[in-house]
Amino acid sequence: MTENTSDTDGMARENRDPALDRSRSVLRYLIDAFAETQPGAPFVRFWPGPEWSYGELHRRVRLRATALAQAGVRRGDHVLCLMGNGPDLLCSWFAINYLGAVYVPINTAARGQMLAHILEDADAEILIAEPELLERLAEVPPGKVRRVLVCGGTASAVAGYDVSALNDPAEDDNQALALDRPIEPWDLHAIMYTSGTTGNAKGVMSSYAQHYTMGPDAFDCVERDDRCMICGPIFHCGSTLYVNAMLARGLPIAMMREFKTELFWQAVRETGSTYCLLLGVMAAFLLKAPPRPDDRDHPLRRAFITPFGEDGPRFAERFGAEAWTIYNMTEIASPLHAGPGITQKGIAGKPRPWCELRIVDENDLPLGDGEVGELVIRSHRPWALMSGYYKNPEATARAMRNGWFHTGDSFRRAPDGTYFFVDRLKDVIRRRGENISSFALESEVLNLPEIRECAAVAVASEFSEDDVLIAVAPAEGHRIEPASITARLAEALPQFMVPRYIRSMDALPKTASGKVQKHLLRKDGVTAGTWDREAESEARGAGSGV
Repeated sequence: MTENTSDTDGMARENRDPALDRSRSVLRYLIDAFAETQPGAPFVRFWPGPEWSYGELHRRVRLRATALAQAGVRRGDHVLCLMGNGPDLLCSWFAINYLGAVYVPINTAARGQMLAHILEDADAEILIAEPELLERLAEVPPGKVRRVLVCGGTASAVAGYDVSALNDPAEDDNQALALDRPIEPWDLHAIMYTSGTTGNAKGVMSSYAQHYTMGPDAFDCVERDDRCMICGPIFHCGSTLYVNAMLARGLPIAMMREFKTELFWQAVRETGSTYCLLLGVMAAFLLKAPPRPDDRDHPLRRAFITPFGEDGPRFAERFGAEAWTIYNMTEIASPLHAGPGITQKGIAGKPRPWCELRIVDENDLPLGDGEVGELVIRSHRPWALMSGYYKNPEATARAMRNGWFHTGDSFRRAPDGTYFFVDRLKDVIRRRGENISSFALESEVLNLPEIRECAAVAVASEFSEDDVLIAVAPAEGHRIEPASITARLAEALPQFMVPRYIRSMDALPKTASGKVQKHLLRKDGVTAGTWDREAESEARGAGSGV
């Protein structure tokens, strides 16, 4: 039995903003509606694994929601999830929201202080976990968590926690699933913790209206025969929004456990996936794989590549899929997109109609076309941006100062209104009186065939400002030759951008969502074994000239 969601105030919902219409934006009502109208239509193909129809999704979510209600989860409760992609995480997320509770995913890479902070800060008494990740909990204090529910495995004891298996019942319980009032679009659906590279992770409070604006409202290119491949982690907003974008349309997704270069195209072919998000290094990794005769033998029609660098048009050319891009972060709602047929490095696109964008200086004064400054955003749609940082009013006030959300990203705007990403403000390198975009430098380095991945960071100079270090990992079958790299970069870049230091690594440190952890590289600085171009020049008896 499902809930009657008709209006009690007589308001005609068809005249409302879709983001503020609970039947179109609230997860519970979407699941109920499609289970009635298209129960046999496919929703998710787990790869490798089973496929669930919308009817099967509805059945499983109601059973999981019943189990959580019997475990004590109530409307408005915060429920932590420490799981990777798969049936249990997807079902648990949906079941939490089905009860009107708040989904609080934890990055599976979290441990130590980062994990301890979330367990204390989130005010959640219940945590759902995979058995493989229970050992993480033994390393830190339990914070506010009292009970751990374990999915799909042995519920091993962990000191400080009440640990038990999470078993779904044979039948759902209508009484346990009943709501005292409807779930509204302005209610919280999730608290998502940021990476916290410069301090404790902040919990971004996200409403259903924000989630709708971020996903379903942003993807007007989606067609009725599309299936979206979810290859990034759904504890990250970058993949969560694609799940919601397809759910709101009653369309199917596929889901990989995790992105793996060598398995990606097999998963796309076997699931019939037609589009995907390639975040961070994913597109570069696919391009660095050796060419194959079947590179274009797949159903993928378009790929959203973000940020959009040199690899965007190269991906389109090699694999025959349209290159698109989208700009988003956990606190906002996909205000920019571009595609298809885009080729310009750094392009983010033009604003969507619900938002207003500016590029400002350090005093929040607007800058003109072509000038580089911070991108700030405000919304014409209620609840379309984050509802604030959880229990952190100071950080909320800083981010929302002067009525605009401050992204922390450097942008420039072209005269035709197209916005271009330049760099993260904290990643800009200042060298010899010039600002260097780490994004632009990395794009050039990644053009070199022997480089699989690259990160450019500032390191201390013995003179003033910064010196430039690039950390690189070799492509398969290649080796790093620093002198050759800098010689070729000197032909393509201004002299002040050519890196002084090259640190060769097997792989760069990354988050579970594929973002390079530059703060760790900056912390390491110039390590033993890092190649120094100036020292090499001195040893050869010649000045660097740079």
